[in-house]
Amino acid sequence: MKISRRDFLKGTATTLFLAGFNLPALASSSKKKNLVVIMLRGGMDGLCAVPIIGDKNFEKRRKNILIEDTIKLNSDFALHPRLIGFNKCWNDNTGSIVHATSIPYTQRSHFEGQNLMESGGKIAYQEKTGWVGRAMKLAKLQGDGLALSLPMPLLLRGIPKNNNYFPADGKLPQKDTLDLLRSVYAESSEDELYEMMDFIKKRKDEQMMGGGSYRRGKRKNKNLARQAATYLRKSDGPRVAVFEVNGFDTHAAQGGVDGTHTKCLVEMDEIINNLKDNLQEAYKDTIILTVTEFGRTIKQNGGNGTEHGYGTAIFMAGGLLKKSQVHTDWPGLKKKELYQGRDLNATIDARSVYASAMSTVFDLDFKRIQKDVFWGEDLQNLSDKLFKA
Repeated sequence: MKISRRDFLKGTATTLFLAGFNLPALASSSKKKNLVVIMLRGGMDGLCAVPIIGDKNFEKRRKNILIEDTIKLNSDFALHPRLIGFNKCWNDNTGSIVHATSIPYTQRSHFEGQNLMESGGKIAYQEKTGWVGRAMKLAKLQGDGLALSLPMPLLLRGIPKNNNYFPADGKLPQKDTLDLLRSVYAESSEDELYEMMDFIKKRKDEQMMGGGSYRRGKRKNKNLARQAATYLRKSDGPRVAVFEVNGFDTHAAQGGVDGTHTKCLVEMDEIINNLKDNLQEAYKDTIILTVTEFGRTIKQNGGNGTEHGYGTAIFMAGGLLKKSQVHTDWPGLKKKELYQGRDLNATIDARSVYASAMSTVFDLDFKRIQKDVFWGEDLQNLSDKLFKA
């Protein structure tokens, strides 16, 4: 049976990647700082997660999927009531949201959008490296990373030693695995697919997490977050962790508080909550943030779902945040204020947030990241507004 990319994105379990081992020598006054990226695949609905308060234009467009009993954040915005872990971060001044934001992509294709959210570019499939990988290279962080998935995400590519780990019980994958790779990564050349397989072969005898093999889909988010935190809090451990959460493409049955989109948001929330609990002192020197390919339409469709949209929200947590806040240049939700009359507009380039976060974590000048990681794009330095020096 052929598996479509959409089915793969909906069906795969949350996965984890670790990178940035073998740190260069740090000055005695320097602190190890960590970056955690949670990729929300499928198009996370920022207005479901962080709804605006009292906007009739919004409420009348979502009569059947409106989120009730929300948690008030400020006079303008509320939090989805199931995001209990993030709310704990908010209450202790280590949780923030950037709203009405997106990567600069408006064509609403998962294939293209997810490629661009990882590469940081503007033309799909043009770049072969990711914005985190390029920043790690700029910061002279070494590779030797292990990825608890297959293959290493584009987001982390750019460091030659960021190899893959795929625990396939010491055996090479079967033909159905190869066929799945070809169907999911159709844009990859045969050489790239064989390179992925070569990585598997190199790692087939490696064991991880106390000698046990990792079985995809068998460990819950709590265990993944605990494992990531155990490594991140080590002084000589990785400085970067990347999670993937799938299933946000809710064209039907998005639902309200108990809907499909909520289940995906809860996965994200569990990761944030368990990282916060298990990072211990290292949480003070960590930034956790989310990335997604686009938002969703304001108006519900006939199947009580939403279509692919534009503007969305970024969740951030960690002790390196300046304070708990909803940072936004709110565009409004009247029809004339919407993108193409249907979507929340994006007034903040999400790459400005990511560049500012990496400037803080990797101790790099923002302008260097802007020039060398994002090709001199016109990005806004939000470091002073969002993060601690």
